[in-house]
Amino acid sequence: HKEGKRQQKNVVEKGRNQNRRFLADIQNLVTSIRNKVNCGSTKRVKEPIIDIDAAEVNDELAVGEYVEELYKFYKLAEYECRLYDYMGTQPEINKNMRAIVVDWLIDVHDEFQLTPEILYLTIQILDRYLSRKMVPQNKLQLVGITAMLIACKYEGAPEVNDFVNNTDLAYSHQQVLVMEKSILDTLEWHLTVPTAYVFLARFIKAAIPDEQLENLVYFFAELGMINYETSIICCPSEFAASAVYAARCTLAKTPVWSKTLMLHTGFCEFQFKHCAKLLLSYHRAAAQGKLMAIYRKYSSSQRCCVSLLPPAESLV
Repeated sequence: HKEGKRQQKNVVEKGRNQNRRFLADIQNLVTSIRNKVNCGSTKRVKEPIIDIDAAEVNDELAVGEYVEELYKFYKLAEYECRLYDYMGTQPEINKNMRAIVVDWLIDVHDEFQLTPEILYLTIQILDRYLSRKMVPQNKLQLVGITAMLIACKYEGAPEVNDFVNNTDLAYSHQQVLVMEKSILDTLEWHLTVPTAYVFLARFIKAAIPDEQLENLVYFFAELGMINYETSIICCPSEFAASAVYAARCTLAKTPVWSKTLMLHTGFCEFQFKHCAKLLLSYHRAAAQGKLMAIYRKYSSSQRCCVSLLPPAESLV
């Protein structure tokens, strides 16, 4: 009987020892997993936010200490001149006619080698005037060339006759001056408004671009300007962010939308993806389109042949 109790006690003790070893193994395993997880988390590199103004900290003209406040003001100001869908109020012109005129203006702008600011202000003046005044079909080109004349006066304009000659003398010197007065009166001389170019300059800087990326952003921006939908549905800052995003998608940059871009643009991806999708669709159609000024302009080696790049099939 005593022998039986002793054997039973040994069995119980043996079982307890096995349980202790099992629990110890479990504890060691849990500790090992925790260590690996912790090790992994410490090695994971957080995406840095780059100070894009650091190189200009001693440049007084760059106004680095005020630049963020300046762009906050631009974002507020852009809503004062926000365009609405005006084409329904124009009985004689349509989206295609507008696209033809914008395409032609891009050619004229390129021929005169004007600054980029002039092109963006020209198209904004054109759209703002069309949103307030009914324009006959035969005067649409006149509105466009006069809008460019007004925009040029910020930078030092070519002569009025230079613009008249670019219309194949379709309008006289006097007609351009009369239209200039009409535009200025209609817009109440309110021309100093933030265009997409103002935001593009900042957002491209935040994208830390190379020459190819920068040219591709401007290619997308000009494709967007020629198309009525993107000119109307997007405010200038959203439009600029969309162009940067579409360019980075096309070049398969990672991350497509960095924390630096998010900080300096003020946009998350979902806020402009619809506009970016439209820009990608314009690129896919550009080579077969009838309006070729932009495609031709950006197919040159001077602009890194960006229009010839394979279009992205979709957003990342």
